[in-house]
Amino acid sequence: MANNQQKIRAVEISLSVVEALVRQDGARVTEIAEELDIAPSTSHKHLQTLIESGYVIKEGDFYYPSMEYLHIGEYTRHRKPAYRKAESRVEFLAEETGGRTHFVIEEHGRGRYVYTSTGDLAVETFTGKGTSVSLHVTAAGKAILAHLPEHKVYKIIDQHGLDASTEQSITTEQALFENLQTVRDTGVAFNIEEHYEGSSAVAAPVRNPNGNVLGALTISGPAQRMKGDFLREELPDLLLATVNELELEIVYSD
Repeated sequence: MANNQQKIRAVEISLSVVEALVRQDGARVTEIAEELDIAPSTSHKHLQTLIESGYVIKEGDFYYPSMEYLHIGEYTRHRKPAYRKAESRVEFLAEETGGRTHFVIEEHGRGRYVYTSTGDLAVETFTGKGTSVSLHVTAAGKAILAHLPEHKVYKIIDQHGLDASTEQSITTEQALFENLQTVRDTGVAFNIEEHYEGSSAVAAPVRNPNGNVLGALTISGPAQRMKGDFLREELPDLLLATVNELELEIVYSD
């Protein structure tokens, strides 16, 4: 039993090493050891193992994640045919609206940006492909939460909390569940400067043939542009039509 626990701990350290390399944009052995509160010799052993396995490279005294993660990420992103079909819709919405568009899924209780496209009038943010974000502060996240079983929503709240990203963020269960009911009633979710100040978004859930939520399509842009009838009527109409086309393609291409 002790040996199994030791092996699991070793995996946890290696994963933490990789995450630290990303956060630090490359690091030395001692910098990893300091951040993770492990011995430099332990840091070195894990880095060497990761190098030998092809998951880390060394440039001078600095270590970086290798391109192997790109290979894994591309496989993951294209594993489900429905995900691949969403890519062209993301690009279409960016061209049509000029905004920043995404296809987002739920993974381990957080939102994961699978596809991203940037229109001519979009604001660049840190929410690029692969980025993980809290569900309750984004339009896409709320669109997904609204169509998950209630017990799973509570589990996500217990696991990740309802921390605020801005002063506009939802931070109580009551407010969140009221908002999710509105999403179910209208078919769309909004984020009015809840994730980033000065940026708003609208999203709609994408469902598979059995009715379960696959993810969400979302359009975001500057709050001063994303408002009024444009945000509340024009974009939702376009978004819902696009989602309908995507869901029909998923059904009839399987």
